[in-house]
Order: sequence, then structure tokens, then C-alpha cells
Amino acid sequence: MKIDIHVHSSYSTDSEAKMEDVAQAAAREGIRVLCFTDHIDWDYPVDGLEFDFDVNRYETDIRRLRQKYRGKMDILMGVELGLQPHLGPRYAKLLAEHPFDFAIGSQHLVGNKDPYYPETFEGRSDAEVFREYFEDLYEDVKAFHDFDSLGHLDYVIRYGKRRAKEYSYRAFSDIIDEILKLLVRYNIALECNTCGLRKHLGFPNPHPAVLKRYRELGGTMVTIGSDAHKPAYLGYGFDEACGILRSCGFTHYVYFVKHEPRFVMIR
Repeated sequence: MKIDIHVHSSYSTDSEAKMEDVAQAAAREGIRVLCFTDHIDWDYPVDGLEFDFDVNRYETDIRRLRQKYRGKMDILMGVELGLQPHLGPRYAKLLAEHPFDFAIGSQHLVGNKDPYYPETFEGRSDAEVFREYFEDLYEDVKAFHDFDSLGHLDYVIRYGKRRAKEYSYRAFSDIIDEILKLLVRYNIALECNTCGLRKHLGFPNPHPAVLKRYRELGGTMVTIGSDAHKPAYLGYGFDEACGILRSCGFTHYVYFVKHEPRFVMIR
């Protein structure tokens, strides 16, 4: 059963995809469970960009699509939260007030800058920025952990000046292990985000060595998401992702309904 639970629409500032177009494309691809996870990234530090949306209108549109595709595809209501330590109470309130099925917690900043922008790396080695990113992520998850899955743990690698050449699990294992231990402690899933495959990193986010280490530390829940911002990328690389998860010792992946995990066997 093909499931994609990290998907964006025009409710996200960085996507122009209409929800209806995304749902139609998912149905054509044979996706049976689709979860919209549009960005809420409060206090995003780039002038002129605001990652926020009208949650009530979002809910109305998802309910309409859910009814339209009933019996063909389950459509879930999710959100991707941009983690910063001071935002924890606001995010907890948001999740308590709205009927989200699924919440991804994602780190998009390093030193209050988005690594998507090259100036984040100016005057510094990739490895220095990578380490600061992981240290910030550790503090974020320690401060707020009321979400279901940690998104693209090594997101920063996508944008390094030399991409993954200064990155390995081993080089950052001390801090990555501390992040993974928090996930195990708080029963948070780890996402296998296939965007890394699409961006030709040669691996999903996080690297398979990180996924394997999460399993060794007692982690049992993994989610799979395409991080699609365009309908054409729905379900991208899922067969390869399932093979990677199997090689890391996982027999199932999960998706969430009303924040409760549902397990799907990897075949």
C-alpha cells in the first residue's frame, strides 16, 4: 500500500500546488493514504517570508477532499512545524486546538539562518555548519517533543557547499546519537524523507546509517514522506526507501491517524 504523509500544497509559502491537483495526482499514482503537511514555521527569520496559514480554512478544504475521495484514498490533516525552542508552548496550543492527524517536527534553521540560503555557509566549513545544525536540533527536540515524527533529520546536508562530502554519521555520531535517544525516550518516529534521493544526494534524509542507529537504540517507528512541493514528486523513491528501511532492520513503517500510529508491513 503506497502512503505519502509528507506533502505540501499552496497553503505552504514555498509551494504553488493546489490541494485538488495534489489529490488528483495522488489518486493517479495509486496512493491510498495522503497526508497534507503544510508549513507552519513561526518566527522564520527571512524578511518577506511568512510560513503560516489559516488552519480553519485548511481543515475545511481537507474535509471536502476527504469526502470526495472517500473509498478511494484516505486524506489526512497534518502540519510541518518549524522547530525553535521558544515556540514549544505555541505549537502545543495549536495542536490542542485543531484536529490534526499528524505533526512533523522539522529543523529548518542553523544559527537563526536557513541553510537553503548560501550565505549561511559563508566563511565557514560545511562541517562547522552541520555540527551547529545538529546541536540546535538537539536543543529544539529537548525543548518541545509533542510531535509525531522528526522530519529530515539531516536537512542541512542538502545545501552544503560540498553537499555530503563533509558529512557522515560517524563524524557527528556524538550529537546525532543524543537526538536519536530523545526520539526513543519520547516515542517519536523518525522520518525517512525521500527528497534526498530526488536531489541526488545518494541517500534519503537521514542517511541510512542514522536510520540504522535509531533502530539499534530501540527506535521502532519510521515514517516515509516525499516532501513533495509539486504533484509530480508524490511517492518519489518509495520502493528504494522501503529497501533501505528493510536493510536497517525495520519490518514496518507507520502513519498516524489522530496522532495514533498505524503500522504497515514493508514488503
